[in-house]
Amino acid sequence: MQLVSALVAITRRTFIMMGRYMFNTVSTLISIYMVFCLAFFGMKAFAAASPSRALDGTFEGTIVGFFTWALAVFGYSGLSWQLISEAQMGTLEQLYLSPIGFKWMCAFQVVVDFLTNVAVAVVFLFAMMATTGRWLNLDVASIAPLIIVTLLGAYGVGFALGGLALVFKRIQAFFQIVQFAFVGCLVIPWRIPWAKFLPLSMGNHLIYRVMAEGKRMWELPAADVLTALAVGAAYLAVGLAIFSASERAAKTRGLLGHY
Repeated sequence: MQLVSALVAITRRTFIMMGRYMFNTVSTLISIYMVFCLAFFGMKAFAAASPSRALDGTFEGTIVGFFTWALAVFGYSGLSWQLISEAQMGTLEQLYLSPIGFKWMCAFQVVVDFLTNVAVAVVFLFAMMATTGRWLNLDVASIAPLIIVTLLGAYGVGFALGGLALVFKRIQAFFQIVQFAFVGCLVIPWRIPWAKFLPLSMGNHLIYRVMAEGKRMWELPAADVLTALAVGAAYLAVGLAIFSASERAAKTRGLLGHY
C-alpha cells in the first residue's frame, strides 16, 4: 500500500510541476523542434541542388534519430535534474526519510518520467512527420519494446549522472557534453563493429527498420535485438553501480543536506 501511495504522490507531483512550469516545458520542445527544422530544411535544400539520390532514406533517418535522441535526453536528464532541484530546495534529505526507501522513490520517478516523456515525444514525432510530409510506420507492438530496450542505456547514464549530482551538486554543464555524445552515438554508422556497443546505436537502427522500412519486431534479426538488449542492460547496471557508490560517498561525506 505504501508503494502505491508513493507512486500516486510522485505522479501527482510530476503533473503539477509540469503545469506550473509549462512555459519552460513548451520552450524545451520548441527549441528541439527548431533544431530539427534547421537540419531538415538544410538537407532538403542540399537534396534539391543535387541530382543524385544520395539522400534517399536520410529524411526518415533524421526523424527517427531525433525521436530517439529526444527520448534519450529526456530520460537521462530527468532523474539528475530532480535530484539537483531537491538539493536546491533542501528537500533531498526528506526523501531519505520515506518509509519505502530512497531507491524506490527514484525508481518511481524514473517510471513516471518515462511514461510522460514517451507521450511528449510522440507529439514531437507527429510534428516532425507533418513538417516533412514523411509518414512513418507506427507499429506500437514493435516500437514500444524497442524503445524500452534502447532507452535502458540512456537511463543508465541518467542514474550515473544522478549519483554525480548527489556528490558534486552542479553538473548541468556536463549535460551538454552528454547530449553531444548521444548525437555521436546516433550518427556513427552502426555497421562499424564497435559502434553497436554504444548506447542508442543499435536500438536506433532497429527502430528505424520498423518505422521506415515497415518491419515487425519478430522480423528483425534476433542477434541484433539481443545485442541492443545486452548493451542497454550493461549500461544500466553500470549506471546503477555508479549511483550506489556516489550515494555512499555523499552519505559518508555528509553532502546530502548541502548544496
